[in-house]
Amino acid sequence: MARLPYLDATDLREEDRDQLARPINLNRQLVHSIPTSRHFWDMANWIRFDATVDRRLREMAIMQVGYTARSDYEWSHHVQLGMKDFGVSEADIRALIDESEGRGSDLPALDRAVLRLAREMTTDRAGSREAFDVIREALGEAQTTELVVTIGFYQTVVAYLLTMEIDVEPEYMQYLEQFPLPKD
Repeated sequence: MARLPYLDATDLREEDRDQLARPINLNRQLVHSIPTSRHFWDMANWIRFDATVDRRLREMAIMQVGYTARSDYEWSHHVQLGMKDFGVSEADIRALIDESEGRGSDLPALDRAVLRLAREMTTDRAGSREAFDVIREALGEAQTTELVVTIGFYQTVVAYLLTMEIDVEPEYMQYLEQFPLPKD
């Protein structure tokens, strides 16, 4: 159960109701602070729609953060988004899981480096030189910067989700069943 009550559009001023155009539980918590919600979505929408890093690769990095942090909410939402909107395949998800569990995969070297960097940043706060150098060589400095900022942003999202104990909506539970997170 979430630590703060979920708000609905009727709980908000008319001019703030746009923040619940998508009434997922994350948004229903963020609207306790409308300025926070607006700035949060400014960044999230820039990452989703305007960043230049390959959309599939970027989504794989976000999913890796959710998987590594064991965030049911982040993982389930981004498995759905990745498969629906960003070209992430079921095989990609299985490879991400295999890479996370140390089994390796047939993913290209760049994909493996991106997943490694996201794991390392999530667990150790800094990525290795080896993963970084592969990414920088393939993507260049601007896209490497975008990718590192994206990973860092989603680490913040995961910290918020876990701290606020935000519940996964029923329609996303199927993704946790299909691709369960390991139990520690």
